Amino acid sequence: MRYFHESVLTKEAIDFLRVKRGDLYIDATLGAAGHTREILKKGGKVLAIDRDPESTKFVETLKLKNLKVVNNNFSHIYKIAIEFGITKVSGILFDLGVSSHQIKDAKRGFSFRKNGPLDMRMEPNLAVTAADIVNNFEKRRLYEIFQNFADERLSRPIADAIFSTRQIKRISSTGELAQIIREVYARHKLKTKTDPATKVFQALRIIVNSELLNLEEGLLQTEKLLIQEGRLVVISFHSLEDAIVKRFFKGSKELKVLTKSPIGPTREEIERNPRSRSAKLRAAEKI
Repeated sequence: MRYFHESVLTKEAIDFLRVKRGDLYIDATLGAAGHTREILKKGGKVLAIDRDPESTKFVETLKLKNLKVVNNNFSHIYKIAIEFGITKVSGILFDLGVSSHQIKDAKRGFSFRKNGPLDMRMEPNLAVTAADIVNNFEKRRLYEIFQNFADERLSRPIADAIFSTRQIKRISSTGELAQIIREVYARHKLKTKTDPATKVFQALRIIVNSELLNLEEGLLQTEKLLIQEGRLVVISFHSLEDAIVKRFFKGSKELKVLTKSPIGPTREEIERNPRSRSAKLRAAEKI
C-alpha cells in the first residue's frame, strides 16, 4: 500500500465523515484506497472514483467488499452516482493533488527529481501534455501560468529561459525543464527551501489536468448528492485548491461549515509522511 500512495489526514477525514454502518459514501479520489478502506472497516459502503486507470486497476485487485470502483473524473460525480443507481449518500471525500505513486513513477513526468518524459497527465487519454505547453505556448502565456497557478517569483525570467531554449531544441524531459529553472534561480542568486522547480511543475500539472476547473465542477454537484446531515470533507495541498473549497463552503446555502480554520497534520504524521505537511482539511455538513 505504501508503494502506491499513503493517504494523509486519514483519522481526521474519517472522524469528520462520521461513518455509520450500512451507509453509503463517495470517495472522489480513490488513490490506493487508504481512506476508502477505513470507511469500509467502519461498516460503510463506498463508491470510489479515480481518473487514473492505474489506481482503479490496483484497487480492483484488492477485491474489497462493499466497494464499487469507477475510472472517471470527479467533475462528473453526480452523473457517475446516478449511473450506479445512487441518488443520496451520507458523505463525500475529496483528497486532492498528485499521488505518491504518480510522483515516484518517472515515466508519468510529475517529478523534477526523476528524469522522465515531460507528461504530467493523470489520465492517459488527455490530449495535451506538459511538453506541449512548454514547447508551444507563447512566452506571455507561460509567464501567466507560472505566475497565476504557482505564484512563482521568477515567472518572467523562467518563461524567457524556456522560450530561448526551445528555439534551439525541444524540451522533452522533466530533467531538462528542471535544469532550466534551477539555472535561472542560480543566475538570480535566489535560494529556496524547496527545489526551484517545485512551483513551475505544480503550475504545469494544474493546467494539464484542469485541476481547479474540475474541483469547482465537482464541488457544485455534491450538495444534491448529500443527505441531510451528510458530510463533505476536502483535503487540499496548495492555496489555490484551498481557496476554491473555502469559497464554495462560504457561498453555499445548503452547507454548514464544521471547520472554522483548516485542519492540518500532526507533527507525528509530518515526520512519518513529509508529503502531508501542506495538507489542509475542510469539512461541512448538509443542512
